[in-house]
Amino acid sequence: MSYYNSKKVNYSFDEAIEKITKELKEEGFGILTEIDVKETLKKKLDVDFRKYKILGACNPPFAHKALSAEAHIGVLLPCNIIVQEMEDGSVDVAAVNPMESMQAVKNPELETIASEVTGRLDKALSRI
Repeated sequence: MSYYNSKKVNYSFDEAIEKITKELKEEGFGILTEIDVKETLKKKLDVDFRKYKILGACNPPFAHKALSAEAHIGVLLPCNIIVQEMEDGSVDVAAVNPMESMQAVKNPELETIASEVTGRLDKALSRI
């Protein structure tokens, strides 16, 4: 298994952000954070970088279950989604694979939660 699942899309960068945000909402996720990597690297390092945003997605019921099952699981939350414009101009959307990241925790309760979250993230990704 890979630590992420991704999909090349036939949308502009901004359209891809809109589409994945909408589909995540359909699966019960909201966007808590948005990090503009291109802007940050320009501001902090004066480096030109491709369009790249990290969206921190959270499904509150699943987050609550995970936090109740494992006190320090917040270090692995929220679920990150990236939207990036590749060198050839194509746009790629990728989502973390919670099944992979939760394996390090070794808590059986989290396996069920991670499986459900992975399924929802995969559904959102498949619909864009």
